Amino acid sequence: MADEMVLRAQKFVNSVYGTRIGMRVTEDGRTSWNTMFALTRALQYELGIPELSNSFGSTTLSKIAEKYGKLDETTIPSADFCRIIQSALYCKGYDGGDINGTYHSRVKAAVAKLNQNMGVSGTYPGSSLWPKVVKGLFNMDAYVAVSNGSETIRSIQQWLNGRYVLRKDYYVIPCDGHHSRDVAKSMLFAIQYELGMADGVANGAFGPGTQAGLKSHTLSTGSSGVWVQLFTAAMVLNKRPVSFSDSFTSSLADSVTAFQAFMNLAVNGQADFQTWSSLLVSYGDQTRQGAACDGITKITPARAQALKDAGYKYIGRYLYNPSTTSLPEKEIQPGELETIQQYGLRCFPIYQTWARSVDYYSVAQGVADCMNAAFKAEEHGFKPGSRIYFAVDYDAVDDEVTSYILPYFRSIRDEMVKLGSPYKIGVYGPRNACSRISAEGYADTSFVSDMSSGFSGNLGYTMPENWAFDQIVTKSIGSGDSKIEIDNNIASGRDTGQGDFYPAPSQKLDIGFSMNYWAALLKEADEYMASIGRPGGTGYVYTRQQCLETIMTADAAISSASRRYRMRKALIQTSAFWEFCHYSTKDVAEDAGVVLYHTGLIPDWGKGLPVVNRLVDSSTGVAKVSGRTCILSRNNSIRAGLLEGDILDATSEGDRWAMWQKVNQDNVFNLTTVPHLHIWAADGKAGDHAETPIRRPALDYTDTETFEILRRYQGFGDQAVSDAKLRMPLYAIFEKYNRIIRES
Repeated sequence: MADEMVLRAQKFVNSVYGTRIGMRVTEDGRTSWNTMFALTRALQYELGIPELSNSFGSTTLSKIAEKYGKLDETTIPSADFCRIIQSALYCKGYDGGDINGTYHSRVKAAVAKLNQNMGVSGTYPGSSLWPKVVKGLFNMDAYVAVSNGSETIRSIQQWLNGRYVLRKDYYVIPCDGHHSRDVAKSMLFAIQYELGMADGVANGAFGPGTQAGLKSHTLSTGSSGVWVQLFTAAMVLNKRPVSFSDSFTSSLADSVTAFQAFMNLAVNGQADFQTWSSLLVSYGDQTRQGAACDGITKITPARAQALKDAGYKYIGRYLYNPSTTSLPEKEIQPGELETIQQYGLRCFPIYQTWARSVDYYSVAQGVADCMNAAFKAEEHGFKPGSRIYFAVDYDAVDDEVTSYILPYFRSIRDEMVKLGSPYKIGVYGPRNACSRISAEGYADTSFVSDMSSGFSGNLGYTMPENWAFDQIVTKSIGSGDSKIEIDNNIASGRDTGQGDFYPAPSQKLDIGFSMNYWAALLKEADEYMASIGRPGGTGYVYTRQQCLETIMTADAAISSASRRYRMRKALIQTSAFWEFCHYSTKDVAEDAGVVLYHTGLIPDWGKGLPVVNRLVDSSTGVAKVSGRTCILSRNNSIRAGLLEGDILDATSEGDRWAMWQKVNQDNVFNLTTVPHLHIWAADGKAGDHAETPIRRPALDYTDTETFEILRRYQGFGDQAVSDAKLRMPLYAIFEKYNRIIRES
């Protein structure tokens, strides 16, 4: 909302200083950084500083101290100088008077209130503006709680300002009730000052001196004083449910215990060095031994043994490397996953191409990355249910997360659903990005880049609640042939990676369909079906073109399933296309009967009929899958470790109805059930017509095996055999174009 006095301030700085300071501001009555920059330049002009800057730096600060000591009615040199102060007060939300160039009672009251809100009124009583207060006046920091800011955090901010403002390198921090980069750094300054570091030595960095000092300041129940105040402040800033206090109570010890357990620290309820470290800097105590690591180097047998000997269990490796010359071992290498498995280690996959600037992220990029990541995971042998970590490998500020990162991850989530949800989604990145992406439901665990402690997305942000891996330091393990550089990660146990993998494919896997071949495929498939008179006569619901279009709309999911289960996607396409072409008005009527039976839209529908005559279930959807066969086939894959999910009861009307609705309404679910039906058929269907187990669908299936699996999809008897013979040329058509595309 526009403010009349801010507008007057903008008009004043433009009219008096616009040409002098080399900039003008938009006169809209809204406080902005540009307005504060212009006022800063105007102040520098009045101070006689030759090189004007947007920054209120050490030169501006020292000039005020040297020339005036402090600013008030006795020292301000001119009316325009006073108007600059009045304008800045209005832009910060204080009553600066009428911008009339007089340091009158309203200005004095505003300055006194500003000092109070900053928490420095005890140090700077009265209505004078001291240099560090002036610096705090000429920026966008708030000194009242904003945007639902915490009053407890605000009291900590005010306490820090009041206690340390006279120290040389400490500057007034915001008192807005929110943790931030400036607050995090001020906490480190406070620690250093209390350790006795002199001005010029204290630097706000978590260096060796600070760490050594903290090791001698372990606190426990019964401790009291300023060190407890600092510790409880750190706990509050990390959103732990404690009071800002100078007494270490048993209640505080309980909260410390919970924090230590959450961060996977040694649990003792004390403010020990590791706990201090985890509260003060994102990477915490970098000497901690992690159980996880990640790297860009191949895991050889020697390196696997070295990692295992060093206590590592979980290895993060990259699914893909877009470069053919840089980092040659970044992508998982042939035989590497077998080595990881052989040595009893586990692997969690990471997907990153560039991802190091905001212009990388878009909805289209999310779609492409999801598809490529899933295809590469399938190619390398990661089983369904594995979690892929997609990267945000730069310091994404909050606005960029909103405008670019969230839409990118939403598109990854949506595309993964279209692929049939073969893999779970994790996020690698700074704390803020991880937390926000996870809160939207786009990722279920976080791999946190805490080693990048200077990232604004880490400083001032708490650890994501769903963190799985915490990246804290780069180190080398082993020597000679076993030497490997890794990033050392703390593991929470939320993700244990994968310890069992599909073998490397014996032949090239199928990839997505190229629309360059659409017209040719449609012509061949349509002409073949017409030549055999299938389907024939009236009563069929869809044209052959509509059927093929429906199949190809789900091509990404079909391709993904074929890669995952190491079968030719022509096998899935053939069964689905054949069945959908034969979807008739009789099928429509049976589907309606199933709905009527289970919903009771017609009272007592089917209740008086024998069980065998009730329309409890039907073969429905694109590939004509019944609730019963869906359950049985998926149960078979779950038991075989090929699919995640709960075992359902095929004799339960409730379970069958739930599955029937999914195969009836969700084309992707229906089509990605087809490979499980083929696997179940190969494993041998139980029942009155038990099949002899044969080899599961494979990339090198023979024509005999292909014929047998197509026959089993339809059932038993002469009709099934006859139809399977008719399906074989259709399979050849699909495979012809799939082969051209995958070999190109």
